[in-house]
Amino acid sequence: MITLPQGPSFRLDGRRALVTGGSGGIGLAAAVALGRAGAHVTVVARRAPELHAACDAMRADGIACDPLVLDVTDCAAVDREVAEREPFDILINNAGMNRPKPMVDLSNGDIDAVLELNVKATFYTSRAVARRLIAAGKPGSIITISSQMGHVGSPGRTLYCASKHAVEGMTKALAWELGPQQIRVNTLCPTFIETAMTAPMFEAPDFRRWVCDRIALGRVGQVSEVMGAVVFLASDAASLMTGSALMLDGGWSAA
Repeated sequence: MITLPQGPSFRLDGRRALVTGGSGGIGLAAAVALGRAGAHVTVVARRAPELHAACDAMRADGIACDPLVLDVTDCAAVDREVAEREPFDILINNAGMNRPKPMVDLSNGDIDAVLELNVKATFYTSRAVARRLIAAGKPGSIITISSQMGHVGSPGRTLYCASKHAVEGMTKALAWELGPQQIRVNTLCPTFIETAMTAPMFEAPDFRRWVCDRIALGRVGQVSEVMGAVVFLASDAASLMTGSALMLDGGWSAA
Protein backbone atom coordinates (compact mmCIF):
# COMPACT_ATOMS: atom_id res chain seq x y z
CA MET A 1 0.00 0.00 0.00
CA ILE A 2 1.42 3.36 -1.04
CA THR A 3 0.75 6.23 1.33
CA LEU A 4 0.16 9.37 -0.71
CA PRO A 5 1.54 12.67 0.60
CA GLN A 6 -0.91 15.21 1.91
CA GLY A 7 -0.95 18.32 -0.23
CA PRO A 8 -0.58 21.78 1.29
CA SER A 9 -3.48 24.13 1.78
CA PHE A 10 -3.81 27.40 -0.07
CA ARG A 11 -6.54 28.50 2.33
CA LEU A 12 -5.95 31.41 4.71
CA ASP A 13 -8.94 31.03 7.02
CA GLY A 14 -8.42 32.59 10.43
CA ARG A 15 -5.42 34.65 9.34
CA ARG A 16 -5.08 38.41 9.43
CA ALA A 17 -3.49 40.28 6.55
CA LEU A 18 -2.25 43.86 6.18
CA VAL A 19 -1.98 45.23 2.64
CA THR A 20 -0.38 48.62 2.00
CA GLY A 21 -1.29 50.68 -1.04
CA GLY A 22 -4.40 48.55 -1.23
CA SER A 23 -7.02 50.87 -2.69
CA GLY A 24 -6.22 50.08 -6.33
CA GLY A 25 -4.03 48.24 -8.81
CA ILE A 26 -1.85 45.38 -7.59
CA GLY A 27 -2.57 46.21 -3.94
CA LEU A 28 -6.32 45.87 -4.35
CA ALA A 29 -5.86 42.66 -6.33
CA ALA A 30 -3.69 41.26 -3.53
CA ALA A 31 -6.23 42.23 -0.88
CA VAL A 32 -9.07 40.62 -2.83
CA ALA A 33 -7.06 37.43 -3.42
CA LEU A 34 -6.20 37.09 0.28
CA GLY A 35 -9.78 37.82 1.30
CA ARG A 36 -11.24 35.27 -1.09
CA ALA A 37 -8.79 32.71 0.33
CA GLY A 38 -10.32 33.32 3.77
CA ALA A 39 -8.11 35.95 5.38
CA HIS A 40 -9.41 39.03 7.17
CA VAL A 41 -7.77 41.93 5.36
CA THR A 42 -6.84 45.36 6.69
CA VAL A 43 -6.40 47.59 3.65
CA VAL A 44 -4.08 50.59 3.96
CA ALA A 45 -4.04 53.72 1.81
CA ARG A 46 -3.54 57.45 2.26
CA ARG A 47 -6.68 58.63 0.46
CA ALA A 48 -9.83 57.87 2.41
CA PRO A 49 -12.47 58.09 -0.39
CA GLU A 50 -10.73 55.54 -2.65
CA LEU A 51 -9.94 53.32 0.33
CA HIS A 52 -13.50 53.21 1.63
CA ALA A 53 -14.85 52.59 -1.88
CA ALA A 54 -12.45 49.64 -2.27
CA CYS A 55 -13.47 48.15 1.08
CA ASP A 56 -17.17 48.60 0.29
CA ALA A 57 -16.67 46.67 -2.95
CA MET A 58 -14.75 43.94 -1.13
CA ARG A 59 -17.43 43.55 1.52
CA ALA A 60 -20.05 43.30 -1.22
CA ASP A 61 -18.00 40.39 -2.55
CA GLY A 62 -18.17 38.68 0.84
CA ILE A 63 -14.64 39.61 1.93
CA ALA A 64 -13.96 40.50 5.57
CA CYS A 65 -11.95 43.72 5.56
CA ASP A 66 -11.24 46.95 7.39
CA PRO A 67 -9.93 50.23 5.98
CA LEU A 68 -6.94 51.94 7.58
CA VAL A 69 -6.07 55.45 6.43
CA LEU A 70 -2.32 55.65 6.99
CA ASP A 71 0.78 57.22 5.48
CA VAL A 72 3.28 54.36 5.64
CA THR A 73 6.20 56.78 5.35
CA ASP A 74 5.30 58.01 8.86
CA CYS A 75 7.18 55.48 10.99
CA ALA A 76 5.61 56.61 14.28
CA ALA A 77 2.11 56.22 12.84
CA VAL A 78 2.95 52.79 11.42
CA ASP A 79 4.30 51.61 14.78
CA ARG A 80 1.26 52.96 16.61
CA GLU A 81 -1.37 51.48 14.30
CA VAL A 82 0.24 48.04 14.14
CA ALA A 83 0.86 47.93 17.90
CA GLU A 84 -2.81 48.69 18.60
CA ARG A 85 -4.01 45.68 16.59
CA GLU A 86 -3.76 41.93 16.89
CA PRO A 87 -0.66 40.58 15.11
CA PHE A 88 -0.91 40.32 11.35
CA ASP A 89 -0.08 36.86 10.02
CA ILE A 90 0.48 38.24 6.54
CA LEU A 91 1.97 41.54 5.36
CA ILE A 92 1.86 42.70 1.75
CA ASN A 93 4.23 45.63 1.24
CA ASN A 94 2.72 47.03 -1.93
CA ALA A 95 2.86 50.82 -1.52
CA GLY A 96 5.37 52.18 -4.01
CA MET A 97 6.06 54.71 -6.71
CA ASN A 98 8.24 55.42 -9.74
CA ARG A 99 9.58 58.61 -11.29
CA PRO A 100 11.12 57.39 -14.55
CA LYS A 101 13.74 59.89 -15.72
CA PRO A 102 17.37 59.82 -16.80
CA MET A 103 19.58 59.96 -13.72
CA VAL A 104 20.96 63.37 -14.70
CA ASP A 105 17.43 64.81 -14.63
CA LEU A 106 16.45 63.43 -11.20
CA SER A 107 16.05 66.00 -8.46
CA ASN A 108 16.89 65.41 -4.82
CA GLY A 109 13.15 65.54 -4.20
CA ASP A 110 12.62 62.68 -6.65
CA ILE A 111 15.29 60.60 -4.93
CA ASP A 112 13.90 61.25 -1.46
CA ALA A 113 10.29 60.51 -2.45
CA VAL A 114 11.00 57.18 -4.16
CA LEU A 115 13.39 55.86 -1.52
CA GLU A 116 11.10 57.04 1.29
CA LEU A 117 8.14 55.06 0.00
CA ASN A 118 9.73 52.10 -1.79
CA VAL A 119 12.47 51.34 0.75
CA LYS A 120 12.00 53.08 4.09
CA ALA A 121 8.24 52.52 4.32
CA THR A 122 8.75 48.84 3.49
CA PHE A 123 11.27 48.70 6.34
CA TYR A 124 8.85 50.45 8.73
CA THR A 125 5.90 48.16 8.06
CA SER A 126 8.01 44.99 8.05
CA ARG A 127 9.62 45.98 11.35
CA ALA A 128 6.30 46.79 13.02
CA VAL A 129 4.60 43.59 11.87
CA ALA A 130 7.62 41.43 12.75
CA ARG A 131 7.79 42.91 16.25
CA ARG A 132 4.17 41.96 16.94
CA LEU A 133 4.61 38.45 15.54
CA ILE A 134 7.75 37.82 17.58
CA ALA A 135 6.13 39.12 20.76
CA ALA A 136 3.16 36.81 20.19
CA GLY A 137 5.34 33.84 19.24
CA LYS A 138 3.51 33.48 15.92
CA PRO A 139 4.78 32.51 12.46
CA GLY A 140 4.04 34.77 9.52
CA SER A 141 4.62 35.70 5.91
CA ILE A 142 6.01 39.06 4.79
CA ILE A 143 5.67 39.67 1.06
CA THR A 144 7.00 42.74 -0.70
CA ILE A 145 5.83 43.65 -4.17
CA SER A 146 9.17 44.26 -5.79
CA SER A 147 9.73 44.27 -9.55
CA GLN A 148 11.69 42.68 -12.33
CA MET A 149 13.67 45.92 -12.01
CA GLY A 150 14.99 44.58 -8.71
CA HIS A 151 17.00 42.07 -10.79
CA VAL A 152 17.93 43.93 -13.96
CA GLY A 153 18.73 47.45 -15.09
CA SER A 154 16.82 49.68 -17.47
CA PRO A 155 17.35 53.12 -19.02
CA GLY A 156 15.45 55.90 -17.30
CA ARG A 157 14.86 53.76 -14.23
CA THR A 158 18.05 54.12 -12.23
CA LEU A 159 16.22 55.38 -9.16
CA TYR A 160 13.46 52.77 -9.34
CA CYS A 161 15.98 49.98 -9.90
CA ALA A 162 18.02 51.21 -6.93
CA SER A 163 14.95 51.09 -4.70
CA LYS A 164 13.89 47.62 -5.81
CA HIS A 165 17.40 46.17 -5.62
CA ALA A 166 17.48 47.52 -2.04
CA VAL A 167 14.22 45.73 -1.27
CA GLU A 168 15.64 42.47 -2.62
CA GLY A 169 18.68 42.76 -0.35
CA MET A 170 16.52 43.65 2.63
CA THR A 171 14.38 40.58 1.98
CA LYS A 172 17.35 38.20 1.92
CA ALA A 173 18.71 39.59 5.19
CA LEU A 174 15.30 39.52 6.89
CA ALA A 175 14.78 35.92 5.84
CA TRP A 176 17.81 34.97 7.93
CA GLU A 177 16.90 37.25 10.84
CA LEU A 178 13.29 36.06 11.07
CA GLY A 179 13.72 32.46 9.99
CA PRO A 180 14.20 31.17 13.57
CA GLN A 181 10.78 32.67 14.42
CA GLN A 182 9.24 30.92 11.38
CA ILE A 183 8.47 34.25 9.74
CA ARG A 184 9.00 33.89 6.00
CA VAL A 185 10.09 36.89 3.89
CA ASN A 186 9.83 36.91 0.10
CA THR A 187 9.38 39.26 -2.82
CA LEU A 188 7.03 39.12 -5.78
CA CYS A 189 8.55 40.59 -8.93
CA PRO A 190 6.11 41.48 -11.71
CA THR A 191 6.90 42.84 -15.12
CA PHE A 192 4.90 45.82 -16.40
CA ILE A 193 1.29 45.37 -15.28
CA GLU A 194 -1.69 47.30 -16.64
CA THR A 195 -2.59 49.66 -13.78
CA ALA A 196 -3.37 53.33 -13.24
CA MET A 197 0.31 53.79 -12.31
CA THR A 198 1.60 52.40 -15.61
CA ALA A 199 -1.12 53.90 -17.85
CA PRO A 200 0.76 57.19 -18.42
CA MET A 201 3.87 55.25 -19.47
CA PHE A 202 1.94 53.37 -22.12
CA GLU A 203 0.69 56.65 -23.56
CA ALA A 204 4.21 57.35 -24.85
CA PRO A 205 4.67 56.40 -28.52
CA ASP A 206 6.18 52.96 -29.04
CA PHE A 207 6.60 52.30 -25.28
CA ARG A 208 4.28 49.30 -25.25
CA ARG A 209 6.15 47.78 -28.18
CA TRP A 210 9.50 48.39 -26.42
CA VAL A 211 8.17 46.60 -23.34
CA CYS A 212 6.56 43.69 -25.16
CA ASP A 213 9.72 43.09 -27.21
CA ARG A 214 11.51 42.35 -23.93
CA ILE A 215 8.92 39.97 -22.53
CA ALA A 216 9.13 36.36 -23.74
CA LEU A 217 5.34 36.06 -23.69
CA GLY A 218 5.08 39.17 -25.86
CA ARG A 219 2.57 41.06 -23.71
CA VAL A 220 2.24 43.05 -20.51
CA GLY A 221 0.65 41.53 -17.43
CA GLN A 222 -2.79 41.97 -15.86
CA VAL A 223 -3.45 42.49 -12.15
CA SER A 224 -5.36 39.21 -12.01
CA GLU A 225 -2.12 37.39 -12.86
CA VAL A 226 -0.54 38.55 -9.61
CA MET A 227 -3.31 37.22 -7.37
CA GLY A 228 -2.44 33.52 -7.38
CA ALA A 229 1.20 34.21 -6.54
CA VAL A 230 0.17 36.39 -3.58
CA VAL A 231 -1.98 33.60 -2.14
CA PHE A 232 0.77 31.04 -2.73
CA LEU A 233 3.41 33.06 -0.85
CA ALA A 234 1.01 33.82 2.00
CA SER A 235 -0.15 30.23 2.42
CA ASP A 236 1.27 27.01 3.80
CA ALA A 237 1.90 25.95 0.20
CA ALA A 238 5.03 28.14 0.37
CA SER A 239 6.09 26.93 3.83
CA LEU A 240 9.68 26.20 2.75
CA MET A 241 10.10 29.41 0.75
CA THR A 242 11.92 32.37 2.29
CA GLY A 243 14.52 34.84 1.10
CA SER A 244 13.32 34.24 -2.44
CA ALA A 245 12.07 36.34 -5.34
CA LEU A 246 9.09 34.94 -7.24
CA MET A 247 9.42 36.24 -10.79
CA LEU A 248 6.21 37.17 -12.61
CA ASP A 249 8.04 38.91 -15.45
CA GLY A 250 6.91 36.93 -18.48
CA GLY A 251 10.53 35.96 -19.08
CA TRP A 252 12.05 39.47 -19.04
CA SER A 253 14.90 38.49 -16.69
CA ALA A 254 15.53 35.23 -18.58
CA ALA A 255 17.11 37.09 -21.51
